[in-house]
Amino acid sequence: MWFDIDATYVVYAFVAVSAALFVEGLYLLFFSGASYRKNVNRRLKLLKDQPDRENILVQLRKERGLSNSGNIRFGLEALGRLILQSGVRLGHGKLLTFILIGALFAFGVTLMFRNSYLEAGLATLFTATLLPYLVLRVLRSRRQKAFGAQFPDALDIIVRSLRAGHPVPIAITMVAREMRDPIGSEFGIVVDEITYGAELETALRNLYYRIGQDDLPLFVTAVAIQTSTGGNLGEILQNLSDVIRQRFKMRRKIRALASEGRASAMILSSLPIGMFLIIQLISPDFYSSVWGYPITKQAIAVAAAWMGTGNFIMYRMVNFKV
Repeated sequence: MWFDIDATYVVYAFVAVSAALFVEGLYLLFFSGASYRKNVNRRLKLLKDQPDRENILVQLRKERGLSNSGNIRFGLEALGRLILQSGVRLGHGKLLTFILIGALFAFGVTLMFRNSYLEAGLATLFTATLLPYLVLRVLRSRRQKAFGAQFPDALDIIVRSLRAGHPVPIAITMVAREMRDPIGSEFGIVVDEITYGAELETALRNLYYRIGQDDLPLFVTAVAIQTSTGGNLGEILQNLSDVIRQRFKMRRKIRALASEGRASAMILSSLPIGMFLIIQLISPDFYSSVWGYPITKQAIAVAAAWMGTGNFIMYRMVNFKV
């Protein structure tokens, strides 16, 4: 049978996996902490080799697809902002090159296996347009979630610094020095922009433009109001930090309450596919008599469409935005 495997190769595989895990454990034990202390975030890592902060600011902007002055160089505003907020550091030229290479690869592979120029063209179109867009949206969502998870701690650092008597730019500098990416380098860019002539409110609005996280406008507005009218900014930011933490707690509670629905959705979605694979494994000739009929492919397409519709409905039922 095709699933008969020599036990010797299984032992070799487990030995290789064990060795890899052992090496990873040694690395995490001895080198991870030292690496973190040396490279807290990318901006500080670059400053270690090149102390000129203005050049570092320009380099960080260019890596994100911005001009030297901080404007988007790409023609399409929405697409350029998506690339910026995704955190991709390739630059527009390299990103476009990788997309073209992936599209050509998809065209060649599809043409080789399917021998159809129509299907190859559709695969190329998907790889060159929809797939990069979906990947960038996923990267942006992950980056915004990581920033949101760090944001309350950053606000606490700012509050402690303000209560110690430091001005707002110095408090923001503490965040840039103490926290990891993505928030460390982003607040570092804010500090450098203020250093080289930008107003505090303008630099913070540029921060929101680069990140797009939902909680940032509250922080920007609080600092802008305090700058123009005065007030106890430390207390305001402390309350904002508490509110953000309560929102995270509520989201986790909702996710825990919806876990049963998510598990049911996963089971219902995987059950037909799992049963099909089991039947194919037990009796490979079970469906052989119907594969040749066109109605079989049509029935499978209709069933897949209905499953997709059901999965979308279940996804909307168990995912809540707070």
